Amino acid sequence: MTQTTSAPPVIWSPPPPPSVATAPAGTPRRSRPSGAIQAWFAGTPGRMRLVLILSAAMAVLFGLAAAQGFRESDGALKRAEANTAQLVRIQGIHTNLVSANADATNAFLVGGLEPPAQRQHFVDSMAQASKLITEAATAQPADQAALGQLNTTLLTYQGLVEQARANNRQGLPIGSQYLKDASASLQEDSLPLLDALVKANESRVGTEFDGIGNGSYWLIIGGLVTLLVLAYALWWLAKRTHRYLNLPIAAAAALVLLTMVVGGAALSSAGSKAKDTRGHAYADTLALSRARIAAYDAKSNESLTLIARGSGEAFQTAWTKSAAEVDKQLAIVAATSPAVQTPWTQYKAIHATIRDLDAKQGKWGDAVARSVGTNTGTDAGTIFGDFDEASAASLGATSTKVSTELSDARHGLPPIGWLGLPIGIVAALLVAWGMSQRLGEYR
Repeated sequence: MTQTTSAPPVIWSPPPPPSVATAPAGTPRRSRPSGAIQAWFAGTPGRMRLVLILSAAMAVLFGLAAAQGFRESDGALKRAEANTAQLVRIQGIHTNLVSANADATNAFLVGGLEPPAQRQHFVDSMAQASKLITEAATAQPADQAALGQLNTTLLTYQGLVEQARANNRQGLPIGSQYLKDASASLQEDSLPLLDALVKANESRVGTEFDGIGNGSYWLIIGGLVTLLVLAYALWWLAKRTHRYLNLPIAAAAALVLLTMVVGGAALSSAGSKAKDTRGHAYADTLALSRARIAAYDAKSNESLTLIARGSGEAFQTAWTKSAAEVDKQLAIVAATSPAVQTPWTQYKAIHATIRDLDAKQGKWGDAVARSVGTNTGTDAGTIFGDFDEASAASLGATSTKVSTELSDARHGLPPIGWLGLPIGIVAALLVAWGMSQRLGEYR
């Protein structure tokens, strides 16, 4: 019998882990990116690169700052010119409305059908006011809401004036009440809106005049910081390389300094011209506009005083207040617009005669005749017309002068608003050139 021998049991064991190849001795390891960056900025060459980046960046930033400064000053001049024109429009609306009201009240004294010339002047003044309202709403969106309200109040005013005319032609006493209501509507509803618009636009003009010099801060601060950085770069290079002048970097500093000097002088000149305009031509424009508005208001109150027939003390008080405002404003332009003062002085003398005829002598008819008459040198109508023509001509000249002077100040600025960035880039390239010369010595 054959004996069978059993095989030994098989014991499972996990396979050995994969062997990790060991790099042969002397094989360099692959460098990390951060290590390359650190190496690029290591040592004296690396510090040179840091100084290069800082100096070039500051040169470009200076160019941007210079451009921003010139754009800011140029924009302030442009907006000051536009806002001044808008202010003149608003005051023109005001003047035309009080002029039309003076025509309406003065013509009412005639009785029946008013003089055709005076009626036409009323129509023309209202038409010009409407035209200016449209232009002003287009020129300044911020004024559109108030100008829309003004249009609504003027419809009410014109309706009351037409009712007054219709009743006056028929000899009905109620016509005078309609005229008083029309004047009250203008004074209480329309003119306060215009006063608010005038203040808003005067504020805008003042803000822009104040902002004209702000552009200098961008130029000066940006230039000084850049010059400090470039001076540090020159000092650092001289200390490290023992070469005491790096011509390209020095040229970059000279370019920055030249831009500061030329640009600063131009901005200073523009600011000085704008300040002179603000103190003279612009101030004269405001004064003449205010004088014309107050004068027409006075003429309206003169007529309302006569219409009231003995009970018009409130209107005479208002006349006195308006006349004092005219005197105050004309004193401002006495040197530049002397031709306006004479007819106004003559008109005040005639008004005193009218009040004497009406209040002291009881000659109401003679007083009305002097108020509405057109005899040269003796009647208020003609003399006031002379004042209107002289003040309108002076106002046109001063407002044109404001626009011209502000435009000249703008055009006198060098085109650094466009050249600022290219100047900064050129300065940065000069810095890079100067640094590359020193870096080449370490290769």
